[in-house]
Amino acid sequence: MKTTLRIFSIIFLIVIGTWMAPQKTSAQNGSVSFQVFYDELSPYGTWVDSPEYGYVWVPDVAPGFTPYATNGYWVFTVDGWTWISNYSWGWAPFHYGRWYTDPYYGPMWVPDNEWGPGWVTWRRSGDYYGWAPIGPGISIEIAYGNGYNLPYNQWTFVRDRDFGRRNINNYYVNNSNNITIINNSVVINNVQLDRTRNVRYNAGPERAEVERRAGKKIAPVAIRETSKPGQKMSNNQLQIYRPMVQKNVPSQRKPAPARVVDIKEVKAPAVRGGKAQPQKPYQTTKQQPPKQQPAPQQQQQRKEQPAKQQPAPQQQQQRKEQPAKPRPEPQTKPPKNTGG
Repeated sequence: MKTTLRIFSIIFLIVIGTWMAPQKTSAQNGSVSFQVFYDELSPYGTWVDSPEYGYVWVPDVAPGFTPYATNGYWVFTVDGWTWISNYSWGWAPFHYGRWYTDPYYGPMWVPDNEWGPGWVTWRRSGDYYGWAPIGPGISIEIAYGNGYNLPYNQWTFVRDRDFGRRNINNYYVNNSNNITIINNSVVINNVQLDRTRNVRYNAGPERAEVERRAGKKIAPVAIRETSKPGQKMSNNQLQIYRPMVQKNVPSQRKPAPARVVDIKEVKAPAVRGGKAQPQKPYQTTKQQPPKQQPAPQQQQQRKEQPAKQQPAPQQQQQRKEQPAKPRPEPQTKPPKNTGG
């Protein structure tokens, strides 16, 4: 009897161990669902239910925000040119999913489960490098082909000698020149395959080409994966959270944001912007002057303020007119004296 119980106990432990092993492996690989996006990005923006794309995220950022241009820069890693965002939430929207720009609400992010160094399309033109966000639903074949045309104002260009700078936002070419540059450009089709994740992406310009055109050596940045959401650059190493993401995990409830807002309730960028985190300027030659325009208006108001103070001279004029009122008193006194 004791022998039988021992056999059953051993079989039971083997079954339990076999059942638990896959879960442990999954945890080690960092497999998560879309819920991590919904939870981690909620404090920095608003989730809305789009009839076209499902749940999309609208970030709380200052007016003028442009994906892959505002508050960040490119570094070269083993995966190619990788976007480093200065936003604490940048580990997600610039490496998973796609951005698109709504005419009224501004940039919106559509989640996806594939990680990449930066989901942009690249171009080279004479002395310039340029890139633009790939829209949702666009396949790699289309995005990196000659037939994928984006609005000219969604492109960001820099001179080749300035590409790779950490303060690249100070060197963006004014996008009024974009049409000319684009018409004289070619697509950079440097498609790579991440065999670990089975993901194809565009690594951007070749490192040797950038070094030659920029006239400087480029030190590759190492990537170290972390176990918690976030990213950090330290000692020429990018520490970033990039788990394997599944759209739905069978053992979990269907992912969804805790709070979803109707798109009509979302405010325009000029009204809602800048709550989450300050940003570095983008295209300083174009965007900073509009932000500084209120200052001259304030000065003009200050010049107009004396007009508001005009009642003061009127009061002085009234004070000058007041002495005219007591003048009748001397005229009344003489009759009283003559009557005595």
